[in-house]
Amino acid sequence: MRGRLIDATARRVLAPAWRKLSGRVQWRLARLRHPTFLVYAGGVVRDDRGRILLLRHRLWPPYRAWGLPGGYVNAGERLEDGVAREVREETSLEVAVADRPLHVASGFRFRVETYYEAEVTGGRLDLDPAEILEARWCALDELPEEMSSRLRALITALPDRQSRA
Repeated sequence: MRGRLIDATARRVLAPAWRKLSGRVQWRLARLRHPTFLVYAGGVVRDDRGRILLLRHRLWPPYRAWGLPGGYVNAGERLEDGVAREVREETSLEVAVADRPLHVASGFRFRVETYYEAEVTGGRLDLDPAEILEARWCALDELPEEMSSRLRALITALPDRQSRA
């Protein structure tokens, strides 16, 4: 009971002072109180045969080195733009990204993940060797073993899109 009384008193005293602060100062103080997190945006990039582009990442542990192109979104950047930028940086491919995410994953301690479908519109596959060791177009039933089980489940749950030819 005493703790609640102290909390209520502190709020009554601090609220007027809080309201006098500028929005920028309030925001900075709130950031000190609340842990921040990162937003990851990944692209499910398919070729004309329905295969998915997978990359073997240099900086990821070997037991789960294969994954989708993607990375963390910059402050103020739209998620779709983050996917297009990351695909371009890692592979030199230009992509058109869908307007809606395929999947959003939360519950992680410091990040939220979003995944978007993307279609190649230009460029030539040329990997960034600082980040990417290898690229492979894979059918849903040909995924590499060295992939996280969570990502494998996400990819195998996608509709299979065989060649349109």
